[in-house]
Amino acid sequence: MSTSRRGFLAGAAVSGLMATQLKAMAATCPFRLAVINDEISPDFDHACSVAANDFGLSWIELRSMWGTNVTDLNAAQMAEAKKILLKYKLRVTDIASPLFKVDLPGAPRSKESPHRDEFKAKADYEKQDALVDHCIDLAKSFGTDKIRCFDFWRLEDQKPYRATINAKLTAAAEKCAKQNVNLVIENEMACNTGTGEEALAILQAIPNKNFMLNWDPGNAATFADATPYPNQYDKLPKHRIGHCHVKDTVRKDGGKFEWRPVGVGIIDWVGQFKAFKRDGYKYGVSLETHWHGPNGPEASTRESMAGLKSALVKAGIAC
Repeated sequence: MSTSRRGFLAGAAVSGLMATQLKAMAATCPFRLAVINDEISPDFDHACSVAANDFGLSWIELRSMWGTNVTDLNAAQMAEAKKILLKYKLRVTDIASPLFKVDLPGAPRSKESPHRDEFKAKADYEKQDALVDHCIDLAKSFGTDKIRCFDFWRLEDQKPYRATINAKLTAAAEKCAKQNVNLVIENEMACNTGTGEEALAILQAIPNKNFMLNWDPGNAATFADATPYPNQYDKLPKHRIGHCHVKDTVRKDGGKFEWRPVGVGIIDWVGQFKAFKRDGYKYGVSLETHWHGPNGPEASTRESMAGLKSALVKAGIAC
């Protein structure tokens, strides 16, 4: 056997051992540590390979693949995606759908709506009711009980429309409940629930047990003077948090912000992870990189995953 061949096999063996060790650590993790697949690559097989073999994950969050939003996959793409998940032994935390990330009819058009990247999503308001049904089918097909949603593009004054928004979300949650699926609303700065305080308000207004929060401290931090952890987190009903997105940010002059690798921004992720463990949180902790460094999305996600895992170590959590 040639020296180069022996070296290749030795390297493969080491990589395999590292992946096995990482998987063993993930098995002891109190959370469902994950990454959003398209933050790595639009190539779903490659994204899953990185998630499973390089990051040592057992979970992944689905948003778009092969340039197509998860809600627009055709039957052949669905079948291929499930084969790939099985190949890498990955389970799905949730369907990261664009549900209700549209303008609200009858309200002034949001300044957020014309220029947002919707990760290849196509459904407008008239298709949202059908999209709820489709997302339930997707959740069942991919073996998850969670669907991510929003509450329409952010309005300058949402008060006159809040009851209408809540009624729409309540109806969707009730439909999901009949299929034993949880509807998980993300606090998104471009939508009407952006801050921790607004997240608390919508959870109080919609008390359905299967209506939960996708807590995103990074999004909350984009609001001036917000302290997602501990100030906003401490006010949230812990049993209503069903998912978490991990990203980091810094604030700039004039109320602007910029994404940063996890661990070098203003979010106290060490404190947040300690609090999650203390409070018995057991659902998804999913890297949503957002920051794109000079070497592209995959390299940026690798750097942020390293920062995420470093924060976990500092919090005394083995994942």
